[in-house]
Amino acid sequence: MPPGLNMDNQKTDQESEDTSVVISEQVTLLQDTLVLTPEGVQKRSEQVAVEVPYTVALNDEEIGASMVLATDLEEFGAGFLFGQGYITEPGQVREVLVCPDGRISVHADVDEDMKPKEVIITSGCGGTGKISREMLEGAFDPLKECTITFPEIGEFIRQGLQSSPLGPATHCIHGCGFWSEGRLQAWYEDVGRHNAVDKVIGAILLGKFSPAGAIYTTGRLTSDMVLKCARIGIPIVMSRTSPSSLGLAIARRAGVTLAAYARPDRVNVFHGPERIVRNCED
Repeated sequence: MPPGLNMDNQKTDQESEDTSVVISEQVTLLQDTLVLTPEGVQKRSEQVAVEVPYTVALNDEEIGASMVLATDLEEFGAGFLFGQGYITEPGQVREVLVCPDGRISVHADVDEDMKPKEVIITSGCGGTGKISREMLEGAFDPLKECTITFPEIGEFIRQGLQSSPLGPATHCIHGCGFWSEGRLQAWYEDVGRHNAVDKVIGAILLGKFSPAGAIYTTGRLTSDMVLKCARIGIPIVMSRTSPSSLGLAIARRAGVTLAAYARPDRVNVFHGPERIVRNCED
């Protein structure tokens, strides 16, 4: 079964008021609410996703921080550093340690004299998304080629969305999955669409599967989302929603198949339709 979330990790809103240094591993809390209608008032308990701050360090040097859902943090740490331009390929990461004080410590074989990267603030909500400028510039390496059939697209989307109850329970979660070799390899979730994609990329960097496959996200395909997928070598990028103009331009530069409004029985391909096999005769 692909990596997922445990809905048993819950707490009440009263329990969530603890502000100690130890970062909570809970992923949801129960919040009492009042549903107001013209007809009256009704009490209801709602699931709320728990968003916590984590700092990411590379070889004991702090690189940055992000608000995340506290799941699959090893993958997030590696993927975050890829987006910042510090880790560039699978095999560089030696160890990832998640500390209870809210620190993800990544140890990797990289240039020890590497200077801080110039970053660009992306369209992430609240300006939280950042990518290194050098990732945006320059030529792209060849992608890891593959194709995907319509039955596979249908299974990919259905299995991914059904693999965790967090999304429908909280209505606050983005999901991102990876399909290759005829099966769902992983499904990651987070409060941020960027973070969910970083977790998939981190899994590739940690050697969990090859980039020769398709990625699907519930979030929109803005420039940084497409860019990170292209730089790691993913040839097929799909979304439940739409791309931005720069996201499309990057897909064209890199040769990525960019498919939006993806559903089990249809996709709207903005670039590179040749990797999507409509039937056995294609």
